[in-house]
Amino acid sequence: MSSVAASASAVSAATSARPAPARTGLTPEALAQVDKLKSRDAEVRQHEQAHLAAAGGLALSGASYTYQRGPNGVNYAIGGEVQIDTSPGATPQETIARSRAIAAAALAPADPSGADRAVAAQAAQMEQQARAGLAAEPGTQTPSAASVDSAAPDSAAPDSADPRRLALQRAYDSAPRAAPSLMAVA
Repeated sequence: MSSVAASASAVSAATSARPAPARTGLTPEALAQVDKLKSRDAEVRQHEQAHLAAAGGLALSGASYTYQRGPNGVNYAIGGEVQIDTSPGATPQETIARSRAIAAAALAPADPSGADRAVAAQAAQMEQQARAGLAAEPGTQTPSAASVDSAAPDSAAPDSADPRRLALQRAYDSAPRAAPSLMAVA
């Protein structure tokens, strides 16, 4: 096994020492286009890798790419996508957690695309619907009423409170205080 690795690194070193045969004989304009395509390829792959890293178990597959063949005959990635599971959870609490993970995966790249921002907005809407469903469940109160009741002097100790109420309070406490604003970058 080590001899295979050694020979593979020797071949790699030999090929990196000589110029790529497809690059020779290209015009300066073609060389400039190859450089742009290489740069775009690296940018696209980094962007999709950020989605994959943040998506974790929500990723349904690896990244898929759209390619353009350069003047040197090499295919370069010029676009890509990562499919993630955007379905709601089995419970409102699970849906809230999933929607946050979806939004984080969508906005993970340094420069989210318009499609990325749209997915994040849909995840925020799904989270709001789950919160509304949680508040509408029988026996639960809206987060603002729950926080008022918990401050009342006759309220029960937190360890003896209704578990659904505690879950609601935890969800309320962990919620962002202001909705994130999505700005289009030109």
